[in-house]
Amino acid sequence: MSFDDLDPERLRATHTGEKWHQYADDVLPAWVADMDFAVAEPIQRMLREMADHCDTGYPLNPRHDRLPAVFAERASQKWSWPVDPHRVEIITDVVQGLYIGIQVFSEPGDGVLMQTPIYPPFLLAPPDSGRRNVLAELVAGDSGYEIDFDALRAAIDDRTRVFLLCNPHNPTGRAFTRAELEQLAEIALERDLIVLADEIHADLLFDGREHIPFATLGPEVEARTVTLTSATKAFNIAGLRCAVAVMGSRELKTRFNSIHRHVRGGLNGPGMAATAVAWTECEDWLREVRAYLQANRDFLAGFVRDQMPAVRHLPPEATYLAWLDCRELALEPNPGDWFEQHARVGLSRGHTFGDAFAGFARVNFATSRRILTELLERMSKSLAR
Repeated sequence: MSFDDLDPERLRATHTGEKWHQYADDVLPAWVADMDFAVAEPIQRMLREMADHCDTGYPLNPRHDRLPAVFAERASQKWSWPVDPHRVEIITDVVQGLYIGIQVFSEPGDGVLMQTPIYPPFLLAPPDSGRRNVLAELVAGDSGYEIDFDALRAAIDDRTRVFLLCNPHNPTGRAFTRAELEQLAEIALERDLIVLADEIHADLLFDGREHIPFATLGPEVEARTVTLTSATKAFNIAGLRCAVAVMGSRELKTRFNSIHRHVRGGLNGPGMAATAVAWTECEDWLREVRAYLQANRDFLAGFVRDQMPAVRHLPPEATYLAWLDCRELALEPNPGDWFEQHARVGLSRGHTFGDAFAGFARVNFATSRRILTELLERMSKSLAR
């Protein structure tokens, strides 16, 4: 299929999509993390069939749904990860899993460790739950963001109980290496941390890289890890609201499920069905979209280097998100607001990823090359005025 034929007017005509309705019609949106591409035909076909059959009743009880087995089979094939389907819980989304995990694996006043800059719900979930954020910054190296392990260890205090790991990392696009993950695992074991591993971008690695699930780093690591993932990012079905939480042990599952399903809210039948189809029938589509995204990544990196040299950008190893360091430009009040006003481009504001990152902005490049070119040219021209 072609990913080039995207019409902004058609994208704005969607009824429920947040991305194209957040800003005025003359603003090109490149903020929230979903793609502009049409979803794979097998998913479209399944949704049409459900609509044709008025299949909108209560979904199957999750104990009887095939999705846990589908995920387990996929994990085995893609990552050589043996997953027990009985330890796979279907949830609404990854953020729900973060909130549940923080509440059941820590107490009010405890610390929750994370590496900034970080996806904004990571920063919101601990204080929303009466816990404390424990922050350790990633460091910009020559080719990508790096973990300062000494600073990470120093940040942990006696009441830090949970580590929120984002891998692949949003917004920097790092796909952490096995050596890096093994050092993180060593710290989790040393400090007795429960790890909530957000691996939602696991299907979106570039340049032949392979995702390494944190839970595969050994039995002791697995036993303290809850892996949170979904088909929503890679297969562009965020509005269907479905994710899974993979428990590394029976004890973790018991504690996670101490927040009853009726408190967590009901499940989405079309979302469960679409996820199963995505994970079983759409691998060819995923390969094509990943190649297109990699080409967009390279195009963006070259454009920023040549046309906006004052902006520092380290090309991502994964995700469809570019993290731009605009501090040298001193754009006021911040790059996101500045580019919206002067370039009519809607970006994610850097300060939402951590207070230290007000001079940054995040660009979503999961769109057609024509739209991406236009929004980058708008940004470049606005800086030249």
